[in-house]
Amino acid sequence: MRYRWILLGTLLLASAWTSPTLASTGDIGSIVETFVVRQFPDAASHYWVINETQWDGDEMIVDVHTIVKERRDTEPTLSRFLLLIVAGELKGSQNVPLDPATDCQKEEDA
Repeated sequence: MRYRWILLGTLLLASAWTSPTLASTGDIGSIVETFVVRQFPDAASHYWVINETQWDGDEMIVDVHTIVKERRDTEPTLSRFLLLIVAGELKGSQNVPLDPATDCQKEEDA
């Protein structure tokens, strides 16, 4: 019986040490899913693919490609977004044009 308590205590202690690491990578999917659902509230179905991620401390930029099927449209809507995630929370998003010929304006200093 004593060994069970020691094993249980060891497992609880180990999970406490590893859960912050797992939470930082496991939450990306739920953050992206929440963003897509809010971005396309009338969608009949959707899926998304993470193209790339860039980490810098607790900040992450996620390049996401979305495919959304609206209720009335026959063709799905394709979109690409850059998401800024800081400390596990979505802090900003930017829609990126899919057409490579699109000429984006340069950033302006405020």
